[in-house]
Amino acid sequence: MQIELLKSKIHQVAVTEANLNYVGSITIDEALMEAANLIENEKVQVLNINNGERLETYVIKGKRNSGVICLNGPAARKACVGDVVVIISYCSMDFEEAKTFKPTVIFPKDNHID
Repeated sequence: MQIELLKSKIHQVAVTEANLNYVGSITIDEALMEAANLIENEKVQVLNINNGERLETYVIKGKRNSGVICLNGPAARKACVGDVVVIISYCSMDFEEAKTFKPTVIFPKDNHID
């Protein structure tokens, strides 16, 4: 049996940009991506703490150490610059393997990894 569980989480980062004129996705600082064990084009869920919006999209690699968190395309309508979001990815795995799996969770400070 396969189940879905938390794989990666970037806990509470601020949206730095919202670019409506783009085809879609979320741009994330490459250093944050690596720290959270996310890869480019990976599906993520974005939870907006300020307004309760939730959306699914995919990751685009942003400039390393820039702190960028940019919602692109239609997702730009779901958040304002300065809103605090949580970015989550999930994985599927065998039930027994899932019992010992440890997700990667990071708590950036000012959108950067210390």
